[in-house]
Amino acid sequence: MNLSSFIWSVADLLRGKYKPHEYGQVILPFTVLRRMDCVLEPTKQAVLKETAKRDVSGDGVNHYLTRASGNTFYNTSPMDLKAIVGDQDNVAMNLAAYLHGFSPNVKDIFSRFKLEAQIDRLANADLLYLVTEKFSKIDLHPDKVSNADMGTIFEELIRKFAELSNETAGEHFTPREVIRLMVNLIFAEDDDVLSKPGVVRTIYDPTAGTGGMLSVAGEWVHEHNPKARLTVSGQELNDESYAICKADMLIKGQDVANIKPGDTLANDGHAHQVFDYMLSNPPFGVEWKQSEKAVRKEYEEQGFNGRFGPGLPRISDGSLLFMLHLVKKMRPLADGGARFCIVQNGSPLFTGGAGSGESNIRQYLLESDLVEAIVALPTEMFYNTGISTYLWVVTNHKLPHRKGKLQLIDASSFWQRMRKSLGDKRKELSPDHIDEITRIFCEFKEVRRDGVPISLIFPNESFGYRTITVERPLRDAEGKVVLGTKGKMKGKPMPDADLRDTENVPLSEDVEVYFEREVLPHAPDAWIDHEKTKVGYEIPFNRHFYVFKPPRELAEIDADLKVVTDRILTMIAGLSA
Repeated sequence: MNLSSFIWSVADLLRGKYKPHEYGQVILPFTVLRRMDCVLEPTKQAVLKETAKRDVSGDGVNHYLTRASGNTFYNTSPMDLKAIVGDQDNVAMNLAAYLHGFSPNVKDIFSRFKLEAQIDRLANADLLYLVTEKFSKIDLHPDKVSNADMGTIFEELIRKFAELSNETAGEHFTPREVIRLMVNLIFAEDDDVLSKPGVVRTIYDPTAGTGGMLSVAGEWVHEHNPKARLTVSGQELNDESYAICKADMLIKGQDVANIKPGDTLANDGHAHQVFDYMLSNPPFGVEWKQSEKAVRKEYEEQGFNGRFGPGLPRISDGSLLFMLHLVKKMRPLADGGARFCIVQNGSPLFTGGAGSGESNIRQYLLESDLVEAIVALPTEMFYNTGISTYLWVVTNHKLPHRKGKLQLIDASSFWQRMRKSLGDKRKELSPDHIDEITRIFCEFKEVRRDGVPISLIFPNESFGYRTITVERPLRDAEGKVVLGTKGKMKGKPMPDADLRDTENVPLSEDVEVYFEREVLPHAPDAWIDHEKTKVGYEIPFNRHFYVFKPPRELAEIDADLKVVTDRILTMIAGLSA
């Protein structure tokens, strides 16, 4: 039986005493507990021997116990899950004692799960022994279930629980093949550096979820260079996801002090830290009202010394705030620079006109020459949405041939149909698709297939424009131009607000030349109010990849219509016969 299905079968025990959306409150923490139970089993006696020698409440004992454990965590209780189910009358008491025997870094995990409250509830429902016994029979040691497989199991369980509670599973994790592509994109151009023996690099995810992105990045580096070390850091708002992420990192031997709980936007858990690489799939199309007070305060008081200096997007979508957050976290170029990949929906490409927060953020990113590439993914790639999504690759150390340019890659046709849909996810990237997209990115060339563009390269300024305000004179009832009588408008034609218009002029074009060509022939009395001119930036991704398909010949359409009409007439004749 599939392991995640076996764990899921615990739901059969809970049915009736728990509502379906509450199953995860039991199954997730017990899965983590059994995983840790299995990991600690081989060194259990060594830890107990060390515990007997020392005062476990004393300072410095952590060092001796972790050394005896062979892990970055330990448990000083003589109990384990198998022993606990062997004493059927005292399961609740022994399980509580077992939890208290864990090292402080693990106690925090089960505190986030609120596991002790669930133990009481299960005991009162006469379910505690049955649930504990079921989990005690599963072997979740890493030798049997790899870290990668364990991550997939957690993600599958969370997706199921999210569906039951009508939550959005996509807030918790990203499809593994999308993460692999993102990891390829941030590491590909640093292949030589990452191949050096003993190289140490840092990676960070401000929306860490269950830690999938950090895990896949770690696997990539280890496979590429076993002598390299990747130090991971992250922050996660959801308590259950944070607990799973922290548990996963503990088992892998990472320093879990780098995994922080809480709201990244309102309370940065890694303030003043910078990183070599970063990955993120922030919630998009989601309001940032809960973070608004802290974000606006930082914006107004710190400006560019803080994270949000370039501007704030509209309150309905905070995804660009995470973009700015990551930009601030980039290791400075003088220290080697940084690169990150972030998932965004279509909104950050074009939402907001000149002078808006979104446009100002795009202007900052492009004029600072930070955006390396934007990759359009197929629709129906994510579990909670079928909309179009885009990967932004951002760096402050572009290679010389990339400087001042932005590569757009339309990978929307790179997909294969899944055998079984998962929520809204019906398509997936194959390993060949990932390799092909990575190759197109690395080669940095324009690519067309059968006349259809796949990769296009533009100078950054081609996405900029000036919004000019075109005024026409106010006229009185007799049609005469009304002149101003005071101030700077004295003796000059007064503008007619009803006739006011705006034009977007590409940055690459002279405003006066454009005005003479496009406006004056139609409105000879018009003029530009230069004081109202604003600079804007947008990235009309789909427009650049649109391929015109000429309509069919009229005779062909007529022939099809005749066939349909004849069929209808035949059907009518048959009914009236």
